[in-house]
Amino acid sequence: MKHIQQGYLIFLLVVAVYMLLWGLAGFFEYFTGIEPGMPLQYSYPPALQFLHWLFLVLYGGFFLIGYIKRWRHTPQISVLLFSNGALLCTIETFDFKPDTWGMVPYLTEIGIYVISSIFLLRSPVARQRFSRG
Repeated sequence: MKHIQQGYLIFLLVVAVYMLLWGLAGFFEYFTGIEPGMPLQYSYPPALQFLHWLFLVLYGGFFLIGYIKRWRHTPQISVLLFSNGALLCTIETFDFKPDTWGMVPYLTEIGIYVISSIFLLRSPVARQRFSRG
């Protein structure tokens, strides 16, 4: 069981790095209009698009730094950001992409947020990793 938990923690780390890079690339395109290899902007209002990139950068950055520093507040900050991500995903899905983004991807994303939150708050491996002040 410990190996599965360690694997999930590494999965969260990889996802955090991906989200950080995706968010930074999105901000680059948002502010410059230059596509970093492919278009990243959605047809959201500018403020919602800004919040989308901000969420990705905040989560990716906080988790990466928290993981490296073994910061004890990383699980709580992650859960807070997951709840914001779930709210943002709900708004994006039902207000702006109801025809293109189905319930299965939406529920999958929400499920990942819930499972990851429980893991970070309850897993002995996560508790040990994030044990420093």
